[in-house]
Parts: sequence; C-alpha cells; structure tokens
Amino acid sequence: MEIFFKIVSLLGGLAMFLYGMRIMGDGLKSTSGGAMKAALARVTDKPFKGFLLGLVVTCMIQSSTAAIVLTVGLVGAGFLTFRQSIGIVLGANVGTTITAQIIRLMDVKAGSTSILSFFKSDNLAPMALIAGIILIMFVNSRAANTAGTILMGFGTLFVGLMNMSAAVSHMGDMLSKLLVSFEGSPLLGFFSGVFVTGIIQSSSAVVGILQSIASTIGIKFCGVFAVIIGIDIGDCLTTYLVCRIGAKPEQIRTALVHILYNVTAAILLFVAVGVLRGTGVLDDHLWYMTLKAGGVANVHGLFKLIPALMLLPCAGLFAKIAERLVPDQPEDPEDTMIKESIKQLDLRLINNPRIALGETHTMTSNMFEVALHNYTACIQQMYEYDPKRNDRMNQREDMIDKMTDVADKYVIEISPHITLDYDDRFQSFLMKGLVSIERIGDLAINIMDAIKSMKEDDVEFSRVAMAEMRLLLTAINDILELTADAYKESSYEKAKRIEPLEEVIDELVDEVRRRHMWRMKHNLCDVVKGLSFQNILQNLERISDQCSDLGVNILGIEDDNIYGNEHQYLRDIHHSDDETYNQLFAKYKAKYMGVLDSMSADSTDHDDADIKKQLQLDIIM
Repeated sequence: MEIFFKIVSLLGGLAMFLYGMRIMGDGLKSTSGGAMKAALARVTDKPFKGFLLGLVVTCMIQSSTAAIVLTVGLVGAGFLTFRQSIGIVLGANVGTTITAQIIRLMDVKAGSTSILSFFKSDNLAPMALIAGIILIMFVNSRAANTAGTILMGFGTLFVGLMNMSAAVSHMGDMLSKLLVSFEGSPLLGFFSGVFVTGIIQSSSAVVGILQSIASTIGIKFCGVFAVIIGIDIGDCLTTYLVCRIGAKPEQIRTALVHILYNVTAAILLFVAVGVLRGTGVLDDHLWYMTLKAGGVANVHGLFKLIPALMLLPCAGLFAKIAERLVPDQPEDPEDTMIKESIKQLDLRLINNPRIALGETHTMTSNMFEVALHNYTACIQQMYEYDPKRNDRMNQREDMIDKMTDVADKYVIEISPHITLDYDDRFQSFLMKGLVSIERIGDLAINIMDAIKSMKEDDVEFSRVAMAEMRLLLTAINDILELTADAYKESSYEKAKRIEPLEEVIDELVDEVRRRHMWRMKHNLCDVVKGLSFQNILQNLERISDQCSDLGVNILGIEDDNIYGNEHQYLRDIHHSDDETYNQLFAKYKAKYMGVLDSMSADSTDHDDADIKKQLQLDIIM
C-alpha cells in the first residue's frame, strides 16, 4: 500500500509539473504570440535561418509541440511554404532542451548565505509563486497579469518536480533495479521512452521525471541514453497525431518531416554510441558514469543539438521524401483561382499603372467572390450546421487576408509610377475597396462564430425570429451580389442601386430589432437567445454598411462631384428628390418591408416557406 501512495505522489507531482509548464507556456505565448507569428512568416528558404528561429521560439514557449503545431498552422494558412518550415522544425527540436536546463537548478548546492541559494528549487519555487500571485491579484494591468501567470507556472512546475523527487526518494531500490535492467538492454530503454512520452505527450515532462530521479538516486549513462533517444521519438509521434487531424498535404508533410528527422537522428545516435563504445572512446568510466539532473540535461541537449547540426544540410532531402510519401491532392477550383489571381500581380507591370491597376481590380473582384462564398456558407450553417464548413470558411478568411496583403503592397508599389488623375482616383478606389471587402470577410466569420456558439449551447430561435432573420439574410445576400457585380464591372448604373437598398436594410434592421426587443420584454425570448440574435443582426447591418461604402466609391470613379465628397453625397441623396433613388427605395421597401409588415410581432404563423413564397426566392434555402 505504501508503494501505491508513493506512485500516487509521483503522479501528483507530474500533474503539477505538466500544469505549471502549460500555464507558463500560455503566459509566454500571450506576450509574444503575435510577434512570434510575424517572425515565422518572414522566414526565407534558408534552413539555417529557420533553424535559429525555431530554436528561439521553442525556448520562449518551452514546448516543441506548440512551436511545430504553430508552424503547421502557418503552412496551412499560406504564410510559410512547406520547405520553409523544415528549418523551424529542426530548430524546435533543439529549443525544447531549455526546459531540462531550467530543471537542472535542482542540482544547485549552496549555503543559506550564498547568492546561489536563491536558485535552489526549494527557494525559487515559493518566491516565484508569491511574486506571481501578487502580480495577478494586486496589480491591475494586462502585462502584470501575464507576468504573474508566467511566474505561477514557473513556481508550480518546480513544486511538481520537488513532489516527484520526494516520491522517488523513497523508491530508490526499486527504481535502481529498473534502471539497471536498461544497462544491458538499450532497446528496452528506447521503447520505454517512446511509450511513456506517447502517454504523457510531453518530452519535457519525461525528461523532468528522469531528472527528478537523477537528482535523488542518480542515473548511469548506460541506463539512460537509450531512454532519452526514445523520448524524442515518442514526442514527434504525438506531434504528428496532433498535426495530422484535418490537415492539408503540405501540413502533413511538415509534421512528417519531424518524424523523419527524429528517426534518422535516433539511428545516428545509436550508431554513434555503438561506435564510440566499441572503439573505447566511451570507456567504462563514462559508460557507467552516474548522472545528476544537470548531467541528464546535458546528454539530452547534446543528443538534440549534434544530430540537428549534422542533418540541417539534408533539409532538402527530407522535403523530397515527405513530398513522395504525401502527394498533392486535387486542388479546390477556388484555391486555384486565388493563386492564379495573385500571380497576375507582376511587379514588371508597375511601369504601366493602368494595366497594373486593372490586374489588381481583377484580383480584388475575385477576393469579393471569396467573401461572398463565406457569407453564403454562414447562411448554410444556420440551417444545416456542419463543423467541416467552419474549417473551409476559416481557410477562405486566411485567403482573403493574404490577398489583401498582396494587393495592398502591390498598389503601393504602383504609386510612384502614377501620373494621370484617373489612375490616381482608381488607385484610391482600390485601396478603399480592399478595406471594405476584407471587413465583409471578417463580419462573415463573426456570424459563423455566433452560429457555432449557438449550436454548442443548443440555442435555437423561435419560428417568427427565424422568419425575420431569413428575410434580413435575403436582403443582405441581394445587396452583396449587387455590390460584387457593380465592383467587378465598375458599373455606375448598378452602383446607384446599392444605396437605396442599403437604406431599406437599415429600416429593416431597426424594425426587426424592435420586434425582437418586444419578444424579450414579453418573455417570448430569453436573454441568451436575445444576445445571439442581436449579435448576428449587428454583423449583418455592418455588412450592408460596407456595401454602401463600396457603392459610393464606385460612383466616385466617374463622378467628379462625388469623388472626395462621399459623405456629403450620402447625406444629400437621402434627403433629395432624385427620382431614380426614390423609385428604387420604394421598390426595395415594398419588397422587404411589405413582407415584414405582414408578420405581427407576436405571430408564429409564418415560417421560412412563407417568406420564400412571398419573395420568390431561389437562394439560401
């Protein structure tokens, strides 16, 4: 029974270690996540540069798995190519050794009067915890909260280590016998390292266990080297499983390179240890040397660093093997269209601004189509929810962001070559259009997130609320399609139809919002449903506003009275006697407000089929 409780104590210490490492990593990532992502995105095709960056990033977040998963995400988003990611993967393998070097502080021996006593784990842990809780509870700032989280994680990590050490200190004889068995069987040690790391899912945690054992009873080199090699394999298998789920081929290749590298490194290490032992370089003194926590950290670090430096020049070979094992899948036509659009923005065209701006206009028109596809997908999610559709929507949003960045930089490159007023005006139109189109994409994602939250919380709108939402969704779809056509064709006539429809949508939103508030007031809708409804309503209204901005900018290309005076134009047109505007406004108002007026605020007799029939809809059903 005593052994059982010692094992429980060991596992409890391990739990504290894992939790401390997690919250410390979360704190570090919250301070540097954006900068880290930007830095990774700037990696070139030089593997050594990527190696250094991967090393630094992993040292910061103390998790090679987190660094590699982030890299795989950037590859999937198109910020990094598969080949650019290889150097980062190799660097991440080395960077993870920093945790073991921190843990070696357990070996510090110093008197109470020495400055080194501050770095002893039994002093460092409580000091970190005290400082962390003070920052979290008594300093009201985001930076202090983040720093406190890091310190709390650091302290918890060391408390866990001390727990593990205390547990194994009473299990010395048993663990000594267990480790001695590895001395004559490196293969057993190797597989134990793979298995334990695969279960715990953290190489740093397993190395931490070895260090806690080493700091109390010591571990011989011959009994631990194979375990450390196995730990590296177990860690990369876990990472591969994490990165494999729902990934693109290039993402799977990045995770596969991690395995290929670690397997190759393991073979090299076994061969090297065998050769050195056979030639007498690893003599009995070194072979049976007893290692403390620092020694385990050093062996772990050397076993990571030496293969990485040897295999870094082979990055291209790893890439070819991964590409052979994971071939490309047929590409989605939408993805192909986007890539071709981006390729058309050739820097050699900027000497001819009219052509260059035209190519940019074509690409941004395609970008608008992608945003429109995401909006349509939002509507499908509301009626036929599919989690996989969310993944595709996020992929489209990444495409829109990438297209925006590329187009924005390209338009700026054209600037010095623009001499004609019309080209200058068209450049301004494109710059404003980029902002509006990207914002439409963002708003579609906001709606997707709101729908996702509703499904997770099992929230459903009433039939009358759904009927009113259907009407509004249809109106937004109409204005989006109208605006997309007007933008693509630079059509003055179609652009004139946007603003009267936008004004009707504003009235429609106000009336739908008023009716929803009435239902909430009369307890026909609860607060949770009401907040979800209002959230979606607000995002739909903002999409309509972006269409209005695009429409007036299209008009400004041809009309000198509007260009540069867009806000004044909108104020004037809303109170003018413009016959075209008023006719269109009346037409749209009869189409949409007429249907809404046929529904009473408290009626449940109307459903989606009623609205489809009244509007003669062929879409969004």
